[in-house]
Amino acid sequence: SAVVFPKTIATEQQSLMLVKRLLAVAVSCITYLRGIFPESAYGTRYMDDVCVKILREDKNCPGSTQLVKWMLGCYDALQKKYLRQIVLAVYTPTEDPQTVTECYHFKFKYTHNGPLLDFGSKDKKSDSTITCADTKKASILLIRKIFILMQNLSPLPNDVCLTMKLLYYDEVTPPDYQPPGFKEASDEGLLFKEEPMYLNVGEVPTPFHMLKLKITTEKQRMENVDKSILKQGETAEPLQVCGVNRDDPEE
Repeated sequence: SAVVFPKTIATEQQSLMLVKRLLAVAVSCITYLRGIFPESAYGTRYMDDVCVKILREDKNCPGSTQLVKWMLGCYDALQKKYLRQIVLAVYTPTEDPQTVTECYHFKFKYTHNGPLLDFGSKDKKSDSTITCADTKKASILLIRKIFILMQNLSPLPNDVCLTMKLLYYDEVTPPDYQPPGFKEASDEGLLFKEEPMYLNVGEVPTPFHMLKLKITTEKQRMENVDKSILKQGETAEPLQVCGVNRDDPEE
């Protein structure tokens, strides 16, 4: 269905539905603009006035079907409030899956006591009221930034694979919990072969959830990115390791 913004986000269920749809749009836009799946694996939808491509199950493209199944597993963990972070990583088949060339970090927070706005934002008060207009504006800005960044990054290698890792809030997640489509990871760390850089893309608050997106890619792919895209305090800084261990600090 079209990505429709509710007139109000009065319930946790309305917020959850919006976060799920936004996650689907973001993952779809990233894989589409990075050329990971063929055109046939996507349908066209509209998010407000923005035309977006949405990933779908395509019998001729097993990879897209697999990613859709992973997304359903993410929704399960999101609904149970276990999910802390999704790491969608790109690697080349000749390399070990732990050695990645680009990855996307979707971080989630849940609030039980109304709005939460202090997720890495020092200038906002946590008791501020988040309106539906705020959420809508932040959502569209996030998707527009993904469009701009994906079109400015240098291309990925021709032959790439995807892997997805989930991190949980261990204090509330049962030790044996695995969402559909996932299994316990034997090695939770990811490494970059080349020098990586990271970029904070943006965050979307609702009264019940917070979604934040970061991208880590090889430094050489960032060379053609217009520096104006990186303004407003969003910096690209070198990282030696893209760690995704369960005990990683939140930021």
